[in-house]
Amino acid sequence: MGKIIFIYLIIVNYIAFSLYHLDKQRAIKGKQRISEKNLLTIAAFGGTLGAYLGMQKYRHKTKKLSFKLWFYGILILQIVFFFAVYKKRFFI
Repeated sequence: MGKIIFIYLIIVNYIAFSLYHLDKQRAIKGKQRISEKNLLTIAAFGGTLGAYLGMQKYRHKTKKLSFKLWFYGILILQIVFFFAVYKKRFFI
């Protein structure tokens, strides 16, 4: 089970990173963009690390406060979830 989760996280983070790159390229070229909702959704499904790395590498969505608040809210929820699962496994 752990191996499947690990592979899932690798894939979803790669997709998240790629979407931030693609959206940045589309922004530069004036093409149709990927919605913020979709960018945040991929982060919420486990792609937070890839999304964060994409934001930093491509300097994308780093200045928009409303987006960053949602992003860091998702990150905090994921950290809380991770520790809740870890704590439950540790004490069982």
